[in-house]
Amino acid sequence: MMASVAVPGVAPHGWSGAWGPVERRPPGHCPGASRLSALPPQAYNIHVNGVLHCRVRYSQLLGLHEQLRKEYGANVVPAFPPKKIFTLTPAEVEQRREQLEKYMQAVRQDPTLGGSETFNSFLRRAQQETQQIPTEEVLLEVLLCNGQTVKVTVLTSDQTEDVLEAVASKLDLPDDLVGYFSLFLVRETKDGAFSFVRKLQEFELPYVSVTSLHSSEFRIILRKSYWDSSYDDDVMEHRVGLNLLYAQTVSDIERGWILVNKEQHRQLKSLQEKVSKKEFIRLAQTLKYYGYLKFEPCVTDFPEKGCHVVVSAGNNELNFQVRLPNEQLKEGSFKVTRMRCWRVTSSVPMSNGPPGSSPGKAEVKLELAFEYLMSKDRLQWVTITSPQAIMLSICLQSMVDELMVKKSGGSIRKLFRRRLNGALRRSDSQQAVKSPPLLDSPDAAREPVAKLSSKLSSVSLRGISHSSSAGDVGANDFHGNYAFEGIGDEDL
Repeated sequence: MMASVAVPGVAPHGWSGAWGPVERRPPGHCPGASRLSALPPQAYNIHVNGVLHCRVRYSQLLGLHEQLRKEYGANVVPAFPPKKIFTLTPAEVEQRREQLEKYMQAVRQDPTLGGSETFNSFLRRAQQETQQIPTEEVLLEVLLCNGQTVKVTVLTSDQTEDVLEAVASKLDLPDDLVGYFSLFLVRETKDGAFSFVRKLQEFELPYVSVTSLHSSEFRIILRKSYWDSSYDDDVMEHRVGLNLLYAQTVSDIERGWILVNKEQHRQLKSLQEKVSKKEFIRLAQTLKYYGYLKFEPCVTDFPEKGCHVVVSAGNNELNFQVRLPNEQLKEGSFKVTRMRCWRVTSSVPMSNGPPGSSPGKAEVKLELAFEYLMSKDRLQWVTITSPQAIMLSICLQSMVDELMVKKSGGSIRKLFRRRLNGALRRSDSQQAVKSPPLLDSPDAAREPVAKLSSKLSSVSLRGISHSSSAGDVGANDFHGNYAFEGIGDEDL
């Protein structure tokens, strides 16, 4: 039985996943499969975060390759695995799969090709065909941070940007503020909280992505998508932007993502009772972990192997709250500017279930590993094992992107494109964002966390653990960091 192959982490364009095993399928099983072939065609699975995104055939990938060559030239597009005249042997089938995987990796990691509409639309069409969802008008529910639901009418074939525009239109959010927000796929836990799965990307169809999981636990939520709190000023210029940011801030405080002591809580509650939303946000900006995204408890090898950790992303860093084997709690942060590179590896087991069984139920091991500049001359790998590894990688990339935009003097504010058929769909009556309820008292039982010393414990430099074959490591597997900076003597 052929093992699945791990694929490296998220590229600049946010696409990541793993190619599943080559599968033999009867003619007609895949949409558009030839019924004239004497032998069944080979199909290839592409997974995103361990869930089947789409199934493609060699001929489809060849068509993509030819279109990219036509648009960008043969000298830009990587070489494509050649056709074979005779039936492939099992060894040749595996070789072709590896070649196609490398080809897709090379395309997605090229800034021009990976971000092209040709590449992204190919993946969107393949996703819709694989899930066999026809193009039709549907009602899609999108959550806000205060629990309010926004219902928008979209097409099943609408891409992420289309759905985001529709939500913004329903809320009457100005076009130049849409770029400050994103749609996230979340999983609702039994206690009503949300676990973030990933940020929805340009290569997917939100309606198809959420419905193909066949579970009401999965929802789509609207949340701000920037890290620098100075951008809050732009968002607060408009009433709807202010309400969205306020609702998110209240939600983050209530779930304990932002740390608040009793006096700060008293001040916040007073501002809330006065409906002083801007002042409420200004005070929250001064609090610890404001603007951070908190992840589910997971495991790390730092400072010791097998440590349980809660990771938060924000302020251009990953914050670790680590429980050591001796039950001691410590805290430390890894600045994104000192991460030389990072990589996500995944292990997607073969499904032994019947054809058509849900791919979302397979247990997938995901690891995010980053190489960190611990001191002036010492780099060290740190690994996080978490189902949310891809989401962590997307957070790192968006921090880097934001840093580079700011460094170049640019702005994240952008006008979203209009739909091809003219104006955006606008509801006759826009939906208002309701104010969240008053804050509950802070949790006095929350454990204090001790600070790690600035000189973090030394562990040996090691390579990234591989979740499948040892031959899957290459230069393209690693995600380089353009914001990486050295450490001067004054920093030590």
